[in-house]
Amino acid sequence: MTGAVATSETVRDALATAAARLAAAWVPEPRADAEVLLAHVLGADRTALIVRAGEPLGAPQASRYAELVRRRLTREPVAYLTGEREFWSLAFHVDRRVLIPRPETEILVATALRVAPRARRVLDVGTGSGAVAVALARELASAMVVASDRFAPALAVAAVNRARLAPRVPLVRGDLLAPFRGEAFDLMVANPPYCAEGTVVQAEVRDWEPMTALYAGPDGLDALNALVDDAPRVLAPGGWLVVEVGAGQAEAVAARCAGRYAHLEIDWDYAGIARVVAAQRTG
Repeated sequence: MTGAVATSETVRDALATAAARLAAAWVPEPRADAEVLLAHVLGADRTALIVRAGEPLGAPQASRYAELVRRRLTREPVAYLTGEREFWSLAFHVDRRVLIPRPETEILVATALRVAPRARRVLDVGTGSGAVAVALARELASAMVVASDRFAPALAVAAVNRARLAPRVPLVRGDLLAPFRGEAFDLMVANPPYCAEGTVVQAEVRDWEPMTALYAGPDGLDALNALVDDAPRVLAPGGWLVVEVGAGQAEAVAARCAGRYAHLEIDWDYAGIARVVAAQRTG
């Protein structure tokens, strides 16, 4: 291996050792995590690890890999270790300033595109990494998509992703809908905090991800209720509010929408949980 001192440890050996250490510490999916981290160190994809299985690691690579595995043993999420998470088939930068995008949130994007395919003015509230706003901006090529968040550190991460993937998305700092005037948007989407206070979450989430992006009052509905109540002011007639909700919350959110909206729809995630509520403003 040119430019690096080789160790006696091969790619195969390093993977086996790392996977065994992670498994012994009860880290979920130890082999997959070991492969993702080593592929990151090598600047390759996971399939390349098979071809390079007998290749010795350079000392700097072995040292970097050992450090990443050590950090994973503390339950630091893989996405923070690599600085990247795939969402909507796009690679997003993520770090501890933002919640890691989940696969279920792709349902939020899909529902928004289904109910409002011709939206021209779109708002993503609580954008975090900017994943939802960027996905919508790339799918709705003629739309103006605005992303907002109340936390400046989150907007800094969103700015990195916007610059690479959707440069025309404006970023606005503000709490929920406070910065926006009436009837400004045809479509509003949000993946707000929706965990109830005291909810037990896995160590990767509890110890590493921002709590402000997770918890929203005793029943987890504080942010959702505020959005449902104020969205008619910001939506144009016939506009859509599309929100991600937690397990067991769809019924309460739908009931909150009653009388405020003309039409309601609910979409389910891959586990059969009612995950997205879409509500259309009268008009």
